[in-house]
Formats: sequence, C-alpha cells, structure tokens
Amino acid sequence: APSSSALSALIDIVGLTVEVSAGDSVSVTATTPNALTGVPTSVVGTSWTSAARIIASSVPGLMGDGPKQTALVEGWIEAGLSLVSVLQTEKKDAAFKGAVEEFASKVEAHLSGSKQTYLIGDVPTAADVCLALWLGAACAKTAVVNLPQQTLKWCTTLCTHDLLKKYAPEKLPSAAGGGAPAEKGGGAAAAGSSSFDDNPIVKKVKDEFKLECTVYEHKLCMTAEELVSDVPIPEDDSHTKNLFFKDKKHGLFLVTLATETTINTKALGKMLGLEGKVNMRLADEATLDKCLGCKKGCVGPLAIVNDTEGVVTLVLDQALLSKKHIHSHPLRNDVSVGLTPEALQEYLTKAGKEASILDFTADPPAGGDKGKPAGKKPEKKPQQSNKKTAKKGETLLALQWKKSENFAMWYSDVIVLSEMISYYDISGCYILRPWSYKIWELVQEWFNVEIRKLGVDNAYFPMFVSKDRLETEKDHVEGFSPEVAWVTKSGSGDLAKPIAVRPTSETVMYPAFSDWIKSHRDLPLKLNQWCNVVRWEFKDPTPFLRTREFLWQEGHTAHSSLKEADEMVMDALGLYKNVYQELMAVPVIPGHKTEKEKFAGGYMTTTVEAYIPMSGRAIQGATSHNLGQNFGKMFDIQYQNTEGKLSIPWQTSWGLTTRSLGVMIMVHGDDTGLVIPPRIAPLQAVIVPIISKKLTKDAADPYCEALLKQLQDAGIRSKYDDREIYNPGWKYNHWEQKGVPLRIEVGPRDIDQKAARVVVRYNGDKMDLPIDGLAATLKTKLDEIQTAMFTKAKETRDSHLVKVTEWKDFVPNLEKNNLVMTPWCGGEHQDWENWVKDKSKAESLEARGEEGEDERAATSVAAKTLCIPFDQPELPEGTMCIASGMKATCWVLW
Repeated sequence: APSSSALSALIDIVGLTVEVSAGDSVSVTATTPNALTGVPTSVVGTSWTSAARIIASSVPGLMGDGPKQTALVEGWIEAGLSLVSVLQTEKKDAAFKGAVEEFASKVEAHLSGSKQTYLIGDVPTAADVCLALWLGAACAKTAVVNLPQQTLKWCTTLCTHDLLKKYAPEKLPSAAGGGAPAEKGGGAAAAGSSSFDDNPIVKKVKDEFKLECTVYEHKLCMTAEELVSDVPIPEDDSHTKNLFFKDKKHGLFLVTLATETTINTKALGKMLGLEGKVNMRLADEATLDKCLGCKKGCVGPLAIVNDTEGVVTLVLDQALLSKKHIHSHPLRNDVSVGLTPEALQEYLTKAGKEASILDFTADPPAGGDKGKPAGKKPEKKPQQSNKKTAKKGETLLALQWKKSENFAMWYSDVIVLSEMISYYDISGCYILRPWSYKIWELVQEWFNVEIRKLGVDNAYFPMFVSKDRLETEKDHVEGFSPEVAWVTKSGSGDLAKPIAVRPTSETVMYPAFSDWIKSHRDLPLKLNQWCNVVRWEFKDPTPFLRTREFLWQEGHTAHSSLKEADEMVMDALGLYKNVYQELMAVPVIPGHKTEKEKFAGGYMTTTVEAYIPMSGRAIQGATSHNLGQNFGKMFDIQYQNTEGKLSIPWQTSWGLTTRSLGVMIMVHGDDTGLVIPPRIAPLQAVIVPIISKKLTKDAADPYCEALLKQLQDAGIRSKYDDREIYNPGWKYNHWEQKGVPLRIEVGPRDIDQKAARVVVRYNGDKMDLPIDGLAATLKTKLDEIQTAMFTKAKETRDSHLVKVTEWKDFVPNLEKNNLVMTPWCGGEHQDWENWVKDKSKAESLEARGEEGEDERAATSVAAKTLCIPFDQPELPEGTMCIASGMKATCWVLW
C-alpha cells in the first residue's frame, strides 16, 4: 500500500528482518537474535511514528542526531499522518487535494526558512524518507501536479534515489508555475530542456516575445553570492543581484544590479529624483509575492511582468547593460534565463514596462537638485467613482471555500487569511497571532473585573506535575490519562521519574491548598490562574477547537459548605454564559452534565453548550464543577471548623478556553471572512481614506486623524489605515476579512460635506453620517450590531432545537442537524446513555448507507448527552424515557 511503502523503504535502508502489517492501522514487529540466551527479542510498534522509530533506530542518524533531533523527526512523521489519511481513504473529495497542497506549503515554508537541504538538517532522516514518499503518493492520488520549488526539489531528490525510487509513484509533480511532471529517475534537466516550457516567464520570453535565450537548471541558490560561487558563467556575463524596496511615500522599487555593484539606499532616492523624505526599506515577502508573484530568493527583472497594477518601479544597473549576457531567475531560484542586454530591454518593451537605468558608480545628485527622474514613475491606479468593494480576485484576498459548501476547509481558510492563526511544525500546536490574542485579552480583561467582584484572586502555579501527584486521584487521572504528555528526559539523560505537563491543575494546586488551609478562617480560598495546558489530543486537531496546547483560565476554590461551593459553581457558570452571550453574541444552553459526562473525580458538573449551525454539532462552551470533598480527602486538605473539629472543605474548579474563539468564528463568520461582535473586536472601526487626484493623502490626513481622535476619546477601538501601498478596495477587503464591525470611508465629497460613509460589516448596511457627533452615533450603532448578531444567532439555534418523545423520531432529527431534547429517566443512568449511543450510531450509519465510521474522526454519528438544561420544559405526568421506557424525570439535550 502507498502508506506502508515508506516503512518498506526504511526496512531496505537498514537491512533488518521486520514484519509489517499496514491497513487503516499499522503494526511493526522487529526481531533480533540474542546470542547469549538463544531467545530472540521482539519489539512491537503500533503507530506510524513508533514503527518508523523501531525500524530506523538501528542506523545512526536516521532518527536524527541526539534527543532534540529525534523529537523533530518524530514530530515531522506525526505531521505527515495527514498524508497517510489521504492515502488510506477511498473517498474522492477536493478537500484531500487541498490538504496535500497545504502540507506541501508547510514543507516549503520550513525548507525556505531553515535553508536546510532536508527537514532536520543537511542529512536525510527517516522523516524525509517517509514524508517524501507519502507526499509523492498523495500527489499522484489527488492529482496535484505542481509543488513549490524547494519542496519539489526535496521530494524529487529522495524519490529518485536508487534505494527509494521503486517505492515512489511513476510520475512526480512539477514546480508550481512551470515544468512538466518529473519522470521517476529522470534526474535534472539539461540546459535548454523543454521541462521549463510551461514556466510562465520562459513561455513569455520564448513563445510570446520570440526572444533568443538560454534556460538552464542549477543548484538552488538563495543569494547572489551563492550564484557567483556555485553557478559559473563566462566572464563577460553577469548574474543579477535583486533588491525589493518599499518606501512609505514613494512606493515599491525592484532594483536589479550586477553582482559586484554596491548600493547606497540613502543616495538611491536622490538618483531617482524622488521628492521629499525618502526612507527605503526592504519589503517583506508577502508584498513581494503579492506584487511580483515570487518568493524570496527567486526575484529578478523578468518578474516585473507580474506587476499588473503598475505599482513597482524597475531600476536597472547600467553596468549590466555592458555585459554580454544577463542571467536572472524566472520565478525559480534553481533555474536561470540568459538574455543579452538588448533582449532584456526588448522584453521590457513588449511587456509594456519601462526601467529607470542608473549609473551606481557615479556621484549622486546634490541634495537640492531634484533633477529629472531617470525613469517612469508608477502610474496611480484610477480610483473608483463609487464606494463599492473591489472584486475579490483583484486583491487576492478572497476565501477559496464557501461556508455552506465545505465548512471544514472554509474554517481553515478564514482563520489563516484573517490572520488569527499560523501553523506550527508540531501537529496540533498553533500560533495565536496578535488579532486572535487581542480578542483573548479582551475576554481576560472583562473576566478579571468580574471575578474580583466575587473575591477571586489571580495566581500562577507550575506547569509540571509529578507522576505521584497526578495519580493521587484515581478517577481523575483515568479521565485524563490518554491525553497526558510526559517529560522523560533532561538533556541526554533519563529523568528518575517522569513528569507530566499539566492537563489541568487540580493535582498541581491542591497540595498547596493542604499547606494553606488549616482553619475555618482560611476559607473561602478563591484562586484563578491564566495559563496554558497540554492535552495530547490525537483526533483531528483543529485550531482553537481541538489542540494539544491551549490557553485558558481555571478557577479553583475551597469552601466550608456545600451550599457555598454550589453558589460559586453557579456564579462561575453565569460568567461563562455572559462571555458567550454578552461578549461573543453566541447563545448557549446552561445545564448539568449527566454522571457519564461529568468531570472525572468530581461531584457535579455544569456546562454551557453552544451550537454550530453549519455542522449541526453542539460544542461544550465552558464547564464549572463542584468537586465535592473527594480531592480534599485525596490531598489531605483539612481545617479546624468553628466547633474545633477537623473538616474537609468543599471545592470547585471552573474553566474557559480559547476554544471560545473558534465557536465565535464558526457561528458568525461568512464567505468573506470573520464577523466579530463589537464588544470583543480588536478594532471596532477602521478609517479608510479614498486617495485620488481630488484628495491627496496630505489633505486627507488632518480630517481622518481628527476623526480618529474623536472615536478614541469616546472609547471606540479604532485605526486610521493610511498605508499608501494599498488601494482603498484592497483595504476594504482586508478589514472585512478580519471582521472589523465598522468601516468609515472618507472621500473628497465627504470632507467637503463634513461627513463620512459608514459601512457595517455584519449586514453590509451603508450610512452617510455627519462628522459632528459621529462617535456617539457609532457607539449606539455598535450596541445595535451586538444585539442583532446575538438575535440572529439565537433564532438560528432555536430553529434547530426540537423536542422528541418517541425513538422513531430521534435519529432522523439528529440527521437534520438538530439539537434534540428528549424525556429521560435521570442523569445517573449511564447504561441507557450507552444504549442510545450504540443504537443511534447503528441507525445513522444505516440511513447513510455506510458500514462504519473512521475511528480517527474527531466526532461520531453516535448521539451523546450534552446536558440536562436548567430551563426545563413542562414534563407531562406519565411521560416515559425515550430509551428505557421508565418514567421520565427530566428533559435531556442531545
């Protein structure tokens, strides 16, 4: 099978006798003889990572050099399991192709950023073997024909190796933007090879413009210095050194130099005849990609044809024009195109581009002499006559997936493009970018104020917990044991005892409670901490929702009575309800968990349950637990009560995580991007000037800055987007995608009329409002938006909330993406919950025509209880439980 071919390749490399069984799961048994006892020793691995480790560990370096590299090797293999899933599925879905392309992009970012030949360094490891073969096979299966260039070079190098090529697909992809698929074992293309004929730059040079040129492949080079060193050319020829500059006032400049030329950026502005202050800075890679369609290290003068908006000025070094041939990259830094200076100038002419030609050996003009610009300045793009949003395709910002058509891919798309999340090289771990972290900070700020009113203090406890402490409470550790991450090494040595990374902090905090609580005067003790926890979740990690590391707050309190503990539990749950409903505009259903679903080792669990309309799934929003006296007994927490006797306190714990951000995104987001409720929006309003011939930036600045001050003085989180590199349409799309509630547009007519146009992100409404008193008007509008978003979400949720009293209607309603409320015989009946789970699963699979479900899936078709809602509908006398047929005592939500 393609998925197990990587293990077979490793077996060939190490030369061991290994038995492999691989289907939906994998099992590897390695047997080695023992000459001393005569009894062979067998080691079994039942995961892809452990299988690779068992096979590869006998060859030094194949699992990396030292513990740190070994961990990286295993991390990459684990990350590659997304490719294994693609290889093992029988389904045809465009999402699988997207997953393969996303993984290839991840490898490209790593190779580009690390400047390494392979994933871990300059020597291939088991991770390279497995991932290259899996990626090649996955590309073949999903019809991915192009890969990013460094990923392709890495993949091709490995898949064409003599030891590995028999396990690789017959054809490998080509580089994105050029080249035919590589034949397995075909090697590098020769100079002038037709493998470059599909490269858009090569096609334009050779086919469209009919120019004489030489195209050749060479070692991948990131810098001009590497080109000079590793790619020899005739003395009369020259490679190019390319610098991509950004100036806030004057725009973008691509400066192409002979490799021996040096440049003074301070003098460059004078040489170009730029007026006013000049502050040249190297532009970032995102701007390079957007404007010229290439990555860092791949730019050259030929890329100027991709500047379709005319925002980049090309500057050529006069020294290049005296060379016999000029060699530059066609968007790939493992290929070069050689052109005569005359052919290069003809290329620019036919492309409708004009270069500024500068002599960098001459003295720059004197400071006061502006002189005549050496070349044509970029033309200003005509401004739209109205205030409609520019087409998405023109800004390259549009989501590639619609929420209603592919919800999972839409979600992945929106969290990345809205700059909420960046991916990380450890599966299940993600980077919270400033936009998402600011939302979390706003939640923190609100929550801290509220818990202080309840007498709760913030503290911080260590993230590590000893094995002995973690295992003190048997039910508790059993509930978390599959998710616990263990630290077993320090440097190259093993720890005497493994240390767990906290999955929650009861076992970290309660030994301290035992030291601090000695008298009834020490109660109540109410603490909260903001921290991260690690739960090594293996089922389909999803940013914000299911992650191996997440941020949360966890409150822990101790009380002298059950009544006080219950009050604390309900107070905390009330805060969680308000976080969702008052801040995030997400309706929730509060209630008790059943015995089966309550917190491990606890006395009673309460919850707020949210609903995701597009998936038809409920999601646990936050929980608040009455732990009873169980943990007090386990951790010897005792105090002298008012009667002088020893008592055990009643304890609570309660937590809210960054999962709440994912819920908010899923409930409110649309096909444009995020829609953020005003109360937790990092920016509540953004001011966009419509710069044109009729309104210069200098004229717009005072008006917009005065408006910004008015908004900020009124407590509205706002920003003036005065960036000159982007046009208004691009800015509209950018801030819409990030979900900013209000956009304020300022054009020449608005300034004349002392007004502004306000556009509402939530519903697209547009209003022309006077500038006088605008802040007060917008504060009211923000409140209206908050209310409207909650109302809409609640109406949608309620339309999917049904009551069912007969089993025949239960599964059909679940299949309609409904929350189902049924009569129930009581939360203590775990056996009947299990019966419903099994029965509903069987009926759902039968209705779908499926024999079984993927055990790796994060969610199941089997029904499970969400809670016994606090708000109970009337239960008529004699109503029977939908499952057991016993007398119903409550309504339960599924």
